[in-house]
Amino acid sequence: MLIEARILAVADVVEAMASHRPYRPALGIDKALEEISKNKGNLYDADAVDACVRLFTEKAFKFE
Repeated sequence: MLIEARILAVADVVEAMASHRPYRPALGIDKALEEISKNKGNLYDADAVDACVRLFTEKAFKFE
């Protein structure tokens, strides 16, 4: 799978879990990061997960 697709897969999961949906409230960024970290290397690309976690923890990225 292309690296771009692996990055998008991680980003999509984080955005979907952290955002409100008509069928459920937002689960929050902490739950989203927990999910990708727990499944790093299995369901999600390890490098993409590491970059995503760093983005939120070290760079203080937030969805607007």
